[in-house]
Amino acid sequence: MTGLALIGLLAATAATTPASATPTGTDGGRRVEAEYFPDPGGPGRTVEVPAASPVQRGRSAAAPLSAAESALDGAVGEQAVTGPTDDRLDVVIIGDGYTAGQQDDFHADATAKWADITALEPYKSYQGLFNVWTVDAVSNESGVSGDPGADSAKDTALGSYFWCSDIERLICTDIDKVAAYAAKAPAADLVVVIANSTKYGGAGYSGLQAEGHPFNGVSTLSSDHASSGLIAAHEIGHSVGLLDDEYTYEAYGTWTGGEQGGINSTTYTPAQLTEKRAKWYRWLGQSDPAGGTVGTYEGSAYYPFGIYRPTASSIMRELSNTEFNLPGREAMIAGFYRAGNALSSTVDTDATIGPGRRIAVTPADLTTVGAKPHTHGRPDAATGLARTDLRWYVDGVEKVAARGRTSVTPASLGVHADGRSHKVTAEAVDRTDAIRDPAVRALATDTLTWSVRPTGHR
Repeated sequence: MTGLALIGLLAATAATTPASATPTGTDGGRRVEAEYFPDPGGPGRTVEVPAASPVQRGRSAAAPLSAAESALDGAVGEQAVTGPTDDRLDVVIIGDGYTAGQQDDFHADATAKWADITALEPYKSYQGLFNVWTVDAVSNESGVSGDPGADSAKDTALGSYFWCSDIERLICTDIDKVAAYAAKAPAADLVVVIANSTKYGGAGYSGLQAEGHPFNGVSTLSSDHASSGLIAAHEIGHSVGLLDDEYTYEAYGTWTGGEQGGINSTTYTPAQLTEKRAKWYRWLGQSDPAGGTVGTYEGSAYYPFGIYRPTASSIMRELSNTEFNLPGREAMIAGFYRAGNALSSTVDTDATIGPGRRIAVTPADLTTVGAKPHTHGRPDAATGLARTDLRWYVDGVEKVAARGRTSVTPASLGVHADGRSHKVTAEAVDRTDAIRDPAVRALATDTLTWSVRPTGHR
């Protein structure tokens, strides 16, 4: 999210909160920015919130876990592990308000919410670049504070609660406790906290790396509301795609500054975008999955005037639209490849090998749910966005006959015992039509290179 505090505006729009819902205690004064969505299909709001839960919420020291409960607490599960953590964008899902006897419910909810997210493009086509881990957090009580009413307090592992900052639909959590549980997973690039509740709500925290955490984004959402998964899908658009919010606030008026850095916000007209070869100029005039055509529509990054967005609507403007626009899709794919690699191998690229050594590589399986069978990580054109192309090179020259092979020897590529050193390279390129920017195509290109010396090496 763009770093703008909207507390004054929120004070005018937030629902009136009973006095009993107002948190007491101290969080040490640490504040972080969070985004929430008052209505399931509407635009978002941003506000500063406590980084920690108020003292009367969260697991009570007077009610510690039993030995059996402690044995369950912090257990790590593999929900969808597709490759090495160094080559994947690692998502950690943690539940709050689930007792020891409800951990199976948490796992079912985690599966359902991740399925909601990955039903949307481009998540759907790039599931193979994600690892998804679960971490069990055992609460003393079922449910979370603020549900059903503002004065309801529950003893939970993460201290999650509705009515954060006097806003009913805003679910806050204790970020330090979340971080402690997330650290139990092999890696954590993104964290999703599922609150055990049928009530609509959630939040997206940003800027957490500045707090010293390895992850930048945390999303909270309720477990049993059909629309809550869209909150996480939107929030990942910020933390992975580096996308701006496209909704606006009347109080912000007209932007009078220069061009902003946001990928999906600009001060330029279509003619200026084309002249400057800037931002989404390559997509101008294209029919868009979010509706209409790509152009410049006034209002973005909270300012109703003076800044333009690519399409009239998208998931970054309102959750009633479940599509990223074309520039947003491309930005998301770029983010996936910044965090993940489409190619991995157990053969050490730092070691010199001989011409007879077999090199096996594993392309990320960038398939979609229900995709037709395919080979070499290349989906059928009808099944999704990804178009992975695997090629082999010797000293920079492609060996066309080896295209698509996942296992070769240097000798089979023509490297002979001539006494000279050679370089063998495997290259995976995503040739999806969803990428038009050469810089993004470069991110979507992964290579592995081995030094081959014909004598004295295996």
